[in-house]
Amino acid sequence: MTSDAPETTVQLETVATATNRLLDTIRGLDDDVTVPSLLPGWTRGHLLAHLARNADSLVNLLLWARTGIETPQYASMFIRDADIEAGAPRPLAEQLADNEAAANRWLALAEAIPEQAWTATVRTRQGRPIPASEVIWMRLQEVEIHHVDLAAGYQPADWPADFVARLLPRAAADLTKRIAAGAEPAVTFEARTSDTGFTATVGSGSPDHTVSGPACAVLAWLLGRSDGAELGGVLPTLPSWK
Repeated sequence: MTSDAPETTVQLETVATATNRLLDTIRGLDDDVTVPSLLPGWTRGHLLAHLARNADSLVNLLLWARTGIETPQYASMFIRDADIEAGAPRPLAEQLADNEAAANRWLALAEAIPEQAWTATVRTRQGRPIPASEVIWMRLQEVEIHHVDLAAGYQPADWPADFVARLLPRAAADLTKRIAAGAEPAVTFEARTSDTGFTATVGSGSPDHTVSGPACAVLAWLLGRSDGAELGGVLPTLPSWK
């Protein structure tokens, strides 16, 4: 789950702090990894396996930036999906150890990257060229959004305000692009936050109604992580999650 890069680079310390919160939640989970996550068709075990393998995939992008040798984020989507399926049933202790190790590998490499390497161009798994500095933002999104997806007490209201402010305009713009590209249903509305003053038109044309509420609640709804119960206005049906 990633959006386009914002204009400024996320600090590694921000990712480390978010990761520590996530790992603390994992340590407190029940041993049953077959409990459903908030992601359709995925258990907590699937989500934990994905989080670890995502960290490793972003190690690949950092190696690409550092060495100049093209290293795809994932060798193939088949292998990505197979790794998640194979890792999902593992006991919680193994899942925790895997996530700790993978997160530490990523952070250690990121801290050792020469400054000039952050401007190198790499490509995401979708083939989008990005500066290596965006990899930090990609990891932060994975950690914060999937922390909520674990359905273990961490809520959109727990997202740091800076994270919400950074992602909210990108989520609105991404949804508008998908609608313009033919995603169904085709909707147009104004998204407005009641606590930060943010407004954006989602969709094409003139909005005929407004959806409003706290910034974290608006973002969660746009990302498909909420039914919008905290929001005011007529809530349109949004295109399916990416």
